[in-house]
Amino acid sequence: MDTTLASAQHLTSHVSWPARVLASAPQLSSPILRLGLAAVLFPHGAQKLLGWFGGYGWSGTMGFLTGKIGVPTPVAALVILIESLGPVFLLLGLATRPVALGVIAVMLGAVATVHAPNGFFMNWSGAQAGEGFEYHLLVIGMALALLVSGGGSFSLDRRLAKAANARG
Repeated sequence: MDTTLASAQHLTSHVSWPARVLASAPQLSSPILRLGLAAVLFPHGAQKLLGWFGGYGWSGTMGFLTGKIGVPTPVAALVILIESLGPVFLLLGLATRPVALGVIAVMLGAVATVHAPNGFFMNWSGAQAGEGFEYHLLVIGMALALLVSGGGSFSLDRRLAKAANARG
């Protein structure tokens, strides 16, 4: 039996909590999800952190999140870090579950604070006051799948879990 499988038996056994968080089955759906989610999140994070792709960078984004939206400064900083560093971690398959949880929190916060009043659909035609939340639901779905399954094949999580289990 593969000791890194995140089965119910495994999660209730006497395995260290890092090994349980990192545990992942050897399947290909997780790396595909990690790659897709990282590819979509990275440009948004780079806008917020670095000002790339027409973004406002760290100070501009902090000003928007703390001033206009009213997000506390530590939370605003976490939003920027999750969206900018999270994709790198996802590409590596490192801390996949914690990153997925952070991404879910960021997307729920974005819907609750900005996008819900604009309805479901993105603003393709420019007729709405702003963007809807369909993108956020897709990201949440991808992140939920990673939260459940872990990093999967080709992930550092899987290697670290195996090493942690080998140490006992």
